[in-house]
Amino acid sequence: MKLFTAELVGTTLLVLLGDGVVAGVLLNKSKAEKSGWIVIATGWGLAVAMAVYAVGRISGAHINPAVTLGLAATRRLAWPLVPQYLGGQMLGAFLGAVLVWLAYLPHWDETEDRAAKLGVFSTAPAIRSAPANLMTEVIGTSVLVFGVLALGANKAPNDTGLTPLLVGFLVWSIGLSLGGPTGYAINPARDLAPRIAHAILPIPNKGGSDWRYAWIPVVGPVIGGIIGAVVYGKLFG
Repeated sequence: MKLFTAELVGTTLLVLLGDGVVAGVLLNKSKAEKSGWIVIATGWGLAVAMAVYAVGRISGAHINPAVTLGLAATRRLAWPLVPQYLGGQMLGAFLGAVLVWLAYLPHWDETEDRAAKLGVFSTAPAIRSAPANLMTEVIGTSVLVFGVLALGANKAPNDTGLTPLLVGFLVWSIGLSLGGPTGYAINPARDLAPRIAHAILPIPNKGGSDWRYAWIPVVGPVIGGIIGAVVYGKLFG
């Protein structure tokens, strides 16, 4: 239960602060409206850093099924623990999305753009091409997991130090460099659970939840996470 709770809390913080910055930029009459991609990428990087600082010493702060499955596939995590991690991540991401909806409650009525409303909760491609979009998510998540393992190998045991901040910088870099084509989900829970929240929550004139695209930010990151972990293991053990 401690692992489940840590992943729930960490992923709630991740999505609350990450989707929160997207809401600030996209929703009408927000003071951060139209402040741009650099603000979104920075907000997500800081959200990751905060989440890792919060629960890293307890669960390792995977806060991402792609990380969990990549570690399990390379025997860095016992498979019996995987359901606890995934359950906490999915529930936490859903709760984080609900909190963002509540925080910006008056702004949903003020925003007519349905794509912007969905964009607060989940990703969408700039150019819709399933093979290209899938490849982008695979590459981005491979870099994420490879980088997380590299950063973890360079810290002293039980010493959190600056590592969570550096993981945030890694996500910031991925967002700036690789985020343009798909919005860089690089995390199945971060995309799927808030997409479910979008479908359920009473958001005025929200439109559909784009379920035809929803498999890409799930399958791509899972494949990428495993590739990143395997490549790191083969190169550096």
